[in-house]
Amino acid sequence: MKPKKVIYYKDELNDDFAGNSIRARKIGDNFVFIRKNPVWRVFCVLLYRVIATPVALVTCRFVYGVRIHNRKALRKLRGGYFLYGNHTLSVHDAFAPTILAFPKRCYVITSPQAVSIPGLRNLVVMLGAIPVPDTPRAVRNFVNAIGKHIKNGHVVAIYPETHIWPYYTGVRNFSDDSFIYPVKFGVPAVAFAVKYRERRFLKNRRPLVTIYVSQPFWPNPDLPARQARRKLRDEVYKFMREHVCTPDNAEYIRYEKLDNAE
Repeated sequence: MKPKKVIYYKDELNDDFAGNSIRARKIGDNFVFIRKNPVWRVFCVLLYRVIATPVALVTCRFVYGVRIHNRKALRKLRGGYFLYGNHTLSVHDAFAPTILAFPKRCYVITSPQAVSIPGLRNLVVMLGAIPVPDTPRAVRNFVNAIGKHIKNGHVVAIYPETHIWPYYTGVRNFSDDSFIYPVKFGVPAVAFAVKYRERRFLKNRRPLVTIYVSQPFWPNPDLPARQARRKLRDEVYKFMREHVCTPDNAEYIRYEKLDNAE
């Protein structure tokens, strides 16, 4: 399809086109990643299962036209695991891990902006947001929370590209930092690649979404942690590129690097 607009970028790793102006709050020592209050826990279950999950299913199916390939790979996994996806939409990317992980509970590692919206912080946390911390003590609490969720058989989703590039039809380079978690907790990493398909009718409208799910990538216990996480990163990156960087990926927005950008 013919692109509707062109976006120019300078830095593939750091440019963000999410289009929001939310002022991020600091995720410091006092941020509570795991709540023990039973009333809080009950509300979390009700909100996630009764409201959020149906909304995610309906939105993904009828708004984004989501089709999922190889979801059976996830259903075979008995315990917790990590999901890694390319970051190309805001609302969809908040909902996609929920429908992929179903019936397991899914948490999503987010930027601090996600929990910085006035009046919605607790709601977003209840829905499963785990914001990236800013202090050493908060980092320890953050990692402990991730470990607890994995131990409980839940799923943790990560977007290693970090920044949103709407309808991008490539895969941006990303570091292996977030792949330390599957290595640390001895569980698999599963990639999911989002690509776009042109509508059969109304071809000028936004394209629909197709998601490809990989087989589980297990960390190699015989490798040093640094090498093991690099290997996982490369496997996930390769899978994403194989399914995203194809001629049939509908280009709704074109991204071009500025000539004077280094």
